[in-house]
Amino acid sequence: MGKNSLRLILTVGILGSVLLQASCRKPATEVSEEGLRQRAWVIHQKILTLDTHCDTAMRLLRGNWNPAERHDPSLPESGKIDLPRMKEGGLDAVFFAAFVSQGPRTEDGYRQARKRAEELIQAVKKMILDNNSTIGLAVNPEEAYRLKREGKLVAFLGIENGYAIGQDLSLIQYFYDSGVRYITLCHSSDNDICDSSTDRQDPEDNGLSEFGRKVVEECNRVGMLIDISHASDRSFYEVLAASQAPIFASHSCARAVCDNPRNLSDEMIKALAAKGGVIQICFLSSYVKTPKPNSAREKALAEFRAKYGNWRNIQDEEVRRKIMEEMQEINRKFPPDLATVKDLVDHIDHVVKLVGVDYVGIGTDFDGGGGVLGCNDVSEMVNVTVELLRRGYSEKDIEKIWGKNFFRVFNEAQAVARKLR
Repeated sequence: MGKNSLRLILTVGILGSVLLQASCRKPATEVSEEGLRQRAWVIHQKILTLDTHCDTAMRLLRGNWNPAERHDPSLPESGKIDLPRMKEGGLDAVFFAAFVSQGPRTEDGYRQARKRAEELIQAVKKMILDNNSTIGLAVNPEEAYRLKREGKLVAFLGIENGYAIGQDLSLIQYFYDSGVRYITLCHSSDNDICDSSTDRQDPEDNGLSEFGRKVVEECNRVGMLIDISHASDRSFYEVLAASQAPIFASHSCARAVCDNPRNLSDEMIKALAAKGGVIQICFLSSYVKTPKPNSAREKALAEFRAKYGNWRNIQDEEVRRKIMEEMQEINRKFPPDLATVKDLVDHIDHVVKLVGVDYVGIGTDFDGGGGVLGCNDVSEMVNVTVELLRRGYSEKDIEKIWGKNFFRVFNEAQAVARKLR
């Protein structure tokens, strides 16, 4: 049999599998809203639910914010995640990202970025130590499942922005040994590793650099998961081709549903799935749904950004309070046109219809901008499962979406590392 014939058979087989899944999934119209909610809670008790990206670690450095206390979701200073609300919303596990904003590509810039990442990592570890009867640190899926069986919440560690390693490849092993299990290669600006989807100061998309190829190779060798959320299209394809292990997008959506450069096109999602990767659907409203035009709000936000820049890195509590009050006033005067849980699940539906249920998951970006109507903080996470049930997803499907798909990628990356070593 020729290669072309074999490829055709495989393609038809995959397409048939996807169509079969779609045809077998029927909306649960006969079940009441309360019945769906009760069933969702039963499922959450049985499976492990995982969010692959939040920025809550930054709150831990503030000193006066206690993750063990329940904070009122209606207050902006409360944040989106704390331990009581994780339990309230039925979320078992979350990747706390050590986010490092892009700064100068100089020795001092690299030193500051590494310092910032280490401070955030230690803040998460301190949270775990201070609340060790409630939450534990996991470095692999097996430990996450063990902690779930023990009745504990689960924390994983990631780094958002490869700027944190500067130009020092040895820091990949160093951070891995510190418990970090993924690196988001870039953020909103180009860096030494690759180009960003949202930085076109240089109109050319230069993709993955030579240093970036070495980063991919070292991540594969160590077992560090590679996150391509924020990466440019060319960067995405070049990372995908260079990596021996599956890669993933920790918090991105489908561009066909919402045309935003931070989202993945259908061709990208197909390529990602073909190599066993997974896209974790993000809750940041402007990635979920294109907001209705609001020139007054857009003008106010532009002035806010010009005034404060990347304000999330500001540590001075009084300055942060003032900034939050200004943002709250903007939202009061010009309410955002937020996406809904239904809009969010439209992205999951799209990926499932495109490549199947094995290649999609959830990465909220809570405390980094994530939040939609009906799931605006972690206490409302079960609402996503309710909507999935309403659309006819099975318990097996839901278990995959809530973490099993990502854990497959996790385990395969570890297997590649063992082979390379």
